[in-house]
Amino acid sequence: MAEASARRKPNEQPALLDTELEHLPAELRWREWMGRVEALVFAASEPVPREVLARVVGKNCNLELIIDDIRAELAGRPYELVSVAGGWQHRTRKVFGDAIHAAFGTAAGEGTKELPQAEALVLMCIAHFQPITRGELSSFFGKEVSCDLIGMLCAQDLIASGPRSPQPGAPYTYVTTKTFLSQFGLDTLRQLPDFEALEDAGLLSKEKLLAGDIPAGLASGEGDGEDDVVGEQAP
Repeated sequence: MAEASARRKPNEQPALLDTELEHLPAELRWREWMGRVEALVFAASEPVPREVLARVVGKNCNLELIIDDIRAELAGRPYELVSVAGGWQHRTRKVFGDAIHAAFGTAAGEGTKELPQAEALVLMCIAHFQPITRGELSSFFGKEVSCDLIGMLCAQDLIASGPRSPQPGAPYTYVTTKTFLSQFGLDTLRQLPDFEALEDAGLLSKEKLLAGDIPAGLASGEGDGEDDVVGEQAP
C-alpha cells in the first residue's frame, strides 16, 4: 500500500470523498457525518469554519444539527465543541482550568497569558472602536499611546493594521484579529461586552479614565509620528 502511494504521480489527485453516502441507511449516514465533522475539528489547530466542514458532508446535511448532536454527546466530557472566531474548536471546559494549570503551569494553555493593564485597555478600545488610529487612541486616553505598546499587541497577533485613515497623512488604523476572537472565546465582535459589563468585571473604570488615571505603560517608548508602523505589515 505504501509503495502504491509512493508511485502516485505528483499531479494525480486522490479519490473524491463520497459525501452523500447514499448507500448507507439514514442513521448510519448521520453518524458518519458526525464523525467526519468532529474529526476535522479535532485535527485542526485553529477554529474550523463552516465552509470547510461542509466539504465532508452531504449537500443537504444540516450542519447546525450535526454540531448540536456532537455537543450533546460531549455533555459529560471534560472538553466541549465551541463556536469561536468564526469557526468550531474543541476546548477544555473552564471548570478543569485549575487542574490543567496545576499539572502544566503557565505554559499549559497557549494564549492564556493575562495582559498588563495598559495593553488590555488599549486592546479593549481597539476592539470597540476599530478601525482606529494611534492618535485617536491617544486622544481617548489623554496621553500618548506608544508604538512599543502597539507593537506588543501586534507581536501577539491580537491586532493588525487596518485601512489607512482618511485623515491628513493617511495614518494606519488598527483592527483586532481572529487570534483576538479565539483567545477571548468570541465567535464575532458582536459578542464583545459593553462598557458597563467591563466595569462590573473590574476591567475598566470610567471615573479613572476621565480623571486621567491611566497606567504609565501607555506612554513608554513614545514614537515620533502618527504614521509609525510597528510589528505589522500594511494591508
